[in-house]
Amino acid sequence: MDTESTYSGYSYYSGHSKKSHRQGERNRERHRSPRSKDGRGSEKAVTIQAPPGDPLLGNDSTRTEEAQDDNWGETTTAITGTSEHSISQEDIARISKDLEDSVGLDCRRYLGLTVAAALGLLVFLTPIAFILLPPILWRDQLEPCGTICEGLFISVAFKLLILLIGTWALFFRKQRADLPRVFVFRALLLVLIFLFVVSYWLFYGVRILDSRDRNYQGIVQYAVSLVDALLFIHYLAIVLLELRQLQPVFSLQVVRSTDGESRFYSAGHLSIQRAALVVLENYYKDFTIYNPNLLTASKFRAAKHMAGLKVYNVDGPSNNATGQSRAMIAAAARRRDSSHNELYYEEAEHERRVKKRRARLVVAVEEAFIHIQRLQAEEQQKAPGEVMDPREAAQAIFPSMARALQKYLRTTRQQHYHSMESILQHLAFCIAHSMTPKAFLERYLRAGPTLQYDKERWLSTQWRLVSDEAVTNGLRDGLVFVLKCLDFGLVVTVKKIPFIALSEEFVDPKSHKFVLRLQSETSV
Repeated sequence: MDTESTYSGYSYYSGHSKKSHRQGERNRERHRSPRSKDGRGSEKAVTIQAPPGDPLLGNDSTRTEEAQDDNWGETTTAITGTSEHSISQEDIARISKDLEDSVGLDCRRYLGLTVAAALGLLVFLTPIAFILLPPILWRDQLEPCGTICEGLFISVAFKLLILLIGTWALFFRKQRADLPRVFVFRALLLVLIFLFVVSYWLFYGVRILDSRDRNYQGIVQYAVSLVDALLFIHYLAIVLLELRQLQPVFSLQVVRSTDGESRFYSAGHLSIQRAALVVLENYYKDFTIYNPNLLTASKFRAAKHMAGLKVYNVDGPSNNATGQSRAMIAAAARRRDSSHNELYYEEAEHERRVKKRRARLVVAVEEAFIHIQRLQAEEQQKAPGEVMDPREAAQAIFPSMARALQKYLRTTRQQHYHSMESILQHLAFCIAHSMTPKAFLERYLRAGPTLQYDKERWLSTQWRLVSDEAVTNGLRDGLVFVLKCLDFGLVVTVKKIPFIALSEEFVDPKSHKFVLRLQSETSV
């Protein structure tokens, strides 16, 4: 069977006769015909259409080779069976299943919130019930309490108000994320509060309700002791949930698996899932937005460098493949020796094109803003009802810079992150706040963090935590876990901050004194 391999523009033939050459041609046609029939091959190709967005400008009907290189993969991405990021039917089914399971996560979140709310309601109603039940059930048998009980009533009221505000501030906050496991300390605190309230109710039922205690002052003090204990539990919750993690103990190195961008963060005593939440919250504001087109461009360039060489085996499968392998290895080595020059000149050409289009964009934007300043000077002389709003001003000057901005975004592979509507909104915002052209261009000249872009432009909001240990375990030195989304992952390495031994060295102040002796011969 003949083999084909693409390396460079040279062709090597094995064989010494025209007959064998014609036989090899027939063999190639026979092996090639099943693949080219009806345009089908042995591998299935899946074409995924990009989501419809607002185009910056209409696409040109005719483009040169350079423009086609800048606009590659703008609207359609073809993924074949040999693609590194191929998507099969099983993957699509898994993604659909994950979306369906998100409904269950919401139910679980609201179930936990409902249980916590019910327990909180029980906690706040228990002291009030302790005070009100005796006057309702055996009022005539109670001993008068007087001023002491009234003071205790005021104390219970204010303590419950403080406890209510503290509980609302600490527990009843909007959740930032759905974690795979329960928060251990929060669950322990809920169990502790439940057992505490149940034990108080049991003691109250046995010692007060059954015996119908006549000492009402003792009953009120019993309710006050319950409120005091609940306040101490609230202090414990603040220490475990908020203060314990403030002191930095570990350093988290976060590396994006595709382009290698990394950041370092400090963390305290956290579980793995809580540390993952901290990493993701910082990722959206610190890491630049992930652009897969830049990585695909490098792969496309490498594939183009490998294209051109074809090696044919014209003597059939009986020929020894050793000579063919040697020829392929030699051709690949020669190609590798010269590929760095091609890569250097290609990158230099790309940088030159980017600088050229960036200069055109800067000039176009500066001229547009100068026109805006002229319009504002003219409108100051008009009546107040005829003043143009920032949106209309942005729509008026946008066409003068649209072409230059379009070419720059396509050259830098950012066109899918900026729609016409988002650019107009940003331009109107800059005009309304009297910002300079440089402030307007900063968003497009340099890639910003993920939060800077619209949520529809984010690649994924669903993350999966991959860890060898249980996600409820605490961080330790040398631990590694991965946060994966659809197209990339964040590899997190945990390092413990070392113990620092700081010593003091005393310096005698007299050692810094010196005497300057002046002579008459000197010019001083």
